[in-house]
Amino acid sequence: MESFNRIEELGRVPGPVFLAIGVFDGVHPGHQAVLRRAREDAWAAGGSAVALTFEPHPARILRPEAAPRLLTSARHKARLIAAEGIPWLLTVEFDAAFAAQPPEAFIGRLAAEARPLAQICVGEGWAFGARRAGNVTLLRTLGERLGFCVAEAPAVLKDGAPVSSTRIREAVQRGDLDGAAQLLGRRFTILGSVEAGRQIGRTLGFPTANLRAHNEQFPPDGVYAVRVRDGVISRPGVANIGLRPTVESGQVERRLEVHLLDFDGDLYGRELEVEFCACLRPERKFAGLAELRAQITQDVAAARTRLDAA
Repeated sequence: MESFNRIEELGRVPGPVFLAIGVFDGVHPGHQAVLRRAREDAWAAGGSAVALTFEPHPARILRPEAAPRLLTSARHKARLIAAEGIPWLLTVEFDAAFAAQPPEAFIGRLAAEARPLAQICVGEGWAFGARRAGNVTLLRTLGERLGFCVAEAPAVLKDGAPVSSTRIREAVQRGDLDGAAQLLGRRFTILGSVEAGRQIGRTLGFPTANLRAHNEQFPPDGVYAVRVRDGVISRPGVANIGLRPTVESGQVERRLEVHLLDFDGDLYGRELEVEFCACLRPERKFAGLAELRAQITQDVAAARTRLDAA
C-alpha cells in the first residue's frame, strides 16, 4: 500500500478514484464494509480505491477533554487497512483550521484533485465539516454538482446494536476479550516496537521483549496468553501488562512485555503485533524473584494449555 498525506497528491492516483472516508479506529467490520465497497467498486470500474482517514483523531481537536484512547495508532491502522486490499492511503492532518472549514470546501478539494473522483463511500450516518454540518444528503447533492457518486455502507449490527469503536474500546477496557473479538471480527491486538529493557526476565530464565506500544487502549493489568506476529510468523507467548511491582518501585507508566515460548533470538527494533487470547491472572506483587519465577513457570504452562485449546 502506498501512503501520502496531502489532498493535492490525489492527482497521482490512477483514476477513476473511489474514496472510502472515515476515522477507521480499530478497522472493525463496519469500517471494513466501507473499505470493501470502495475496493470492489474500484475493481469493477478499473479504478483505484483510496482510504482517506484523519490524524490525529478528530476528537483530539474538537473535544480534547473527552478524546478516546485509540484502539489503533496510525501505523497499526495503516497495516489493517492494507490487509483489506486497499492500495492507497491518504492521511489528512486534522487541525483547528481543517475542522473549521465548511463541508463543501473539503469535498470540493477532493473532487478538484482526483483524476477524476468517481465515488465517495462512507458509513451509515456519517457527518463531516464544521459543526458536523455535512451529512450523506449533502454529500449526494455535492456529488450531483461535482460529478461523483455516493455509497453509504449500512451499519454492521451485533446483538442488535451497531458495531462501533466505542463498544470495542469499552469491552477491551473491562477485560472482555471475547466480547471485543466478536465486535472486531478478530482478536484484539496491540502493535509495539521492541526496545531495550533491564533484562530481568532473562535472569529469571524467561527473556521478554519490552514493547513500546503504539496503541493507547490496553486491557486491564494482568498476565495473558497471547500470539505474537512478527511479519508473517506467529508465535505463542505470555504477556504482562502493568507496573511490574515485584521488580519496580514507583513506576507509573504501564508496560507491555512478552515472553515468546520456545524462542531465543534478537527482536530489538522489530515491530510485533500482540494478539490477546485469554487472561490468565491479574498482576500482583510477589515476595521476591524466586516466587515470581515459580509463578511465571505456572503462567507459561497455563498459556500453553489455553493456546493449544484455542
